Amino acid sequence: MSENSRWFVMYTAPRAEKKVAERLSEKGIEVYLPMVDQIRQWSDRKKKVRVPLFNGYLFVNFTKDRLWEALQVSGAVKFVNFSGEHATVPQTEIDTIRRIIETGVAVEVNTDPIEKGEMVKILGGPLQGFEGECVQKSNQDYFIIRIPGINQNMLINVPRKYLEVLKG
Repeated sequence: MSENSRWFVMYTAPRAEKKVAERLSEKGIEVYLPMVDQIRQWSDRKKKVRVPLFNGYLFVNFTKDRLWEALQVSGAVKFVNFSGEHATVPQTEIDTIRRIIETGVAVEVNTDPIEKGEMVKILGGPLQGFEGECVQKSNQDYFIIRIPGINQNMLINVPRKYLEVLKG
């Protein structure tokens, strides 16, 4: 990763995330497409499938002057912008997403605006040491990792016994 390269957020055509990631990688561009396992129900069977964590998004690590080059790939739509600036995600957030995915914990993605809840620290399990926000969702405790660069939240089910409320 060069000094000037950053993680930009690319929006892809529907269900094209994997193909776009492959095509960018073939061009020597570093891409991160977080994938999770989901159980899909069909009328006759259930099947575990790997799907992108964030539908329609992937992360591309390079310099701003190469954005146009990446958009030439079939299935790439645009780079996410906020107020005229290209959205970027800090390396620390990419590392957080990677660590969560690698643990294999069940993850949901949610774009609803969430009222600030209790700030908590995870005391045990594969995500021990993470600090974030705890919310109640249908009688279960969820831990939120916010990814502001794409206005997404990762909701992770964490047993209450593993959460310690942090004092402000």
